[in-house]
Amino acid sequence: MGQDPYEVLGVKKTATQDEIKKAYRKLAKKLHPDLHPGDAGKKAEFQAVAAANDLLSDAEKRRRFDAGEIDASGHERPERQFYHQYADQEAGRRYDPGADMGGFQDASDLFSDLFGRRGPAGGGQYRQNVHARGQDARYHLEVDFLDAARGTKRSVTIPGGQTIEITIPPGLKNGQTLRLRGKGGPGFGDGSPGDALVTVAVRPHAVFERDGDDIEVELPITFDEAVLGAKVDVPTISGPVSMTIPKGVSSGHRLRLRGKGINTGSASAGNQYVRLRIVLPDKIDDQMADLARRWQDQAGFDPRKELWRKT
Repeated sequence: MGQDPYEVLGVKKTATQDEIKKAYRKLAKKLHPDLHPGDAGKKAEFQAVAAANDLLSDAEKRRRFDAGEIDASGHERPERQFYHQYADQEAGRRYDPGADMGGFQDASDLFSDLFGRRGPAGGGQYRQNVHARGQDARYHLEVDFLDAARGTKRSVTIPGGQTIEITIPPGLKNGQTLRLRGKGGPGFGDGSPGDALVTVAVRPHAVFERDGDDIEVELPITFDEAVLGAKVDVPTISGPVSMTIPKGVSSGHRLRLRGKGINTGSASAGNQYVRLRIVLPDKIDDQMADLARRWQDQAGFDPRKELWRKT
């Protein structure tokens, strides 16, 4: 049945969608398999966190879980009723035995009805053929961030040994469900087979972060690049591109790479936004320290002046 998704993410049942999103991102970054190679325990925790977020980030799934209609794995909770409550009626209507029927008289009557062969116990009643659509099969699939962003194909072996190919469309979102028609349980009689419903969990990336169709990246730059400006290579989901850093930028400055975000092919592509972060060397040598002192003596610059004015 799976662990309680609220407990897995460490949130209350009254948590907002934003609180759920923040809790998932925090845990996913902490437990990502790339940070714990070969650690099966951490991988299992990561998978549990992804599954919990898949359920709670979908408003309808969350409602159904809270109402007890599905379990923590997203599977339907079986309704406690008998077959004869639904037999011989239209879909969604319960069986109401007539006065001359009296319900199923014995086990042989039940099984003969199931297979469309009423025996003498039915009093010579008409033959009935039962045809029903097969059950939908539900699966959970994890994919890498870049595979979901750019699109790919995955071959997956399902129970029974059958291998099916799943097309991951570009821009697939975390928690999105793909429907593979006819790949579910076999139909009964002349009924068509059910579908395979594949819910996809997208693993977080160490560099890229998605916001709608936009991509966010934090780019470290040196002190001299911030002061003098520079042309540097920046990673994007489609490969590195060259970007110009203007003179005099500060940490937190945001630059846009138009059209370098998610491209689903059905609308204009998103953008990539690059947040700059000035990074100093781990060890400051005498030359750099002397340069900073001379600049400090001459500049008279106070970066907190505006802060105090507002206070």
